Amino acid sequence: MATTIRSKIPLNWLILLIVCTMVVIFSFMIVFSWFDSNLASPTKSLSREQIDLLNRGGVSRLVIPIFGQPVKLTIPTINVMAEVEFVGVTSDGSMDIPKGPANVAWYYLGPRPGEVGSAVISGHYGWKNNIPAVFDNLSKLKKGDQIYIEDEKGEIITFIVRESVVYGENDDAVSVFTSDDGKAHLNLVTCQGVWNKDKKSYSERLVVFTDEMNQNSSY
Repeated sequence: MATTIRSKIPLNWLILLIVCTMVVIFSFMIVFSWFDSNLASPTKSLSREQIDLLNRGGVSRLVIPIFGQPVKLTIPTINVMAEVEFVGVTSDGSMDIPKGPANVAWYYLGPRPGEVGSAVISGHYGWKNNIPAVFDNLSKLKKGDQIYIEDEKGEIITFIVRESVVYGENDDAVSVFTSDDGKAHLNLVTCQGVWNKDKKSYSERLVVFTDEMNQNSSY
């Protein structure tokens, strides 16, 4: 003969206990869901391009950047204060350029200014109809001149000019985009030389190599 076990807890109290338990469980689910989507996701602070690179297997580990994306370049010595555009590469594999004469362009496929490696920013020289271009006077920079980059957070990073180098149109310029000294650099690129009407390009490239301030460099 089966024995029936009857609960000694009144029915209304039992219902209340069940409801309270469900409320607690639901609350925990909401909290953990928020944590997972807002804090636990390591890609939340990455740009779309960096996430795409991760998805393609382009890097072996996830590194969250501590430097913001550059938004303004200032070079007091040559009266430059320019907004920063983001560019990649053109169809022929060259670094792209700013859309107009007033802005500069950061190569977003490389390091951000302030990160270890060589960040690269380009700007125009010799714009048509004698319209001033942002890097018309880049050649006037000298060793020790200071350059400032402001990021989206309002943080300012200072770079010091190390040297200027002129490259021919077909010269190997890999060193403009790479470095292996474990320090942060910012390299500024523009055109100079003779204008070729057929190619719609100048014959030379001027690169100003700079180092981040406070990296034990002497100037």
